[in-house]
Amino acid sequence: MKKKRFNSDIEVQAFARHICMSAHKMRRVIDQIRGRSYEQTLMILELMPYRASYPIFRLIYSAAANASKTMGSKEADSLISKAEVNEGTFIKKLKPRARGRSYPIKKPTCHIIIVLKDKSKKPKSFLERKYGFVDKYMIGK
Repeated sequence: MKKKRFNSDIEVQAFARHICMSAHKMRRVIDQIRGRSYEQTLMILELMPYRASYPIFRLIYSAAANASKTMGSKEADSLISKAEVNEGTFIKKLKPRARGRSYPIKKPTCHIIIVLKDKSKKPKSFLERKYGFVDKYMIGK
């Protein structure tokens, strides 16, 4: 499996793992916010009546705080470039029943990945990321 490239100059990731909710219910909310701006996303999530919106709200708020801390960018300039929900493990419990028997209960969990992109910054070239600068002799004419 190939690893996807991550441009740390203009993007910030945030992960939430083992959230006790099915991935299908989370995707219903995530599909509404993918590709929107940070401020618009927070307004949408506050007004949604679903239980899944609160963990996503907290995660996006955390990702914006990471962006302002690491890159020094404004939260208003952020855009949700990637929002992904994957299935996690099942929490397994036993429910006691009649005559000393027990029934298994499987509660699904999910993992969320949010990537915020800064609209105001431009991505750096390969040479700028590798050497920290670009000289006119490096480019070649």
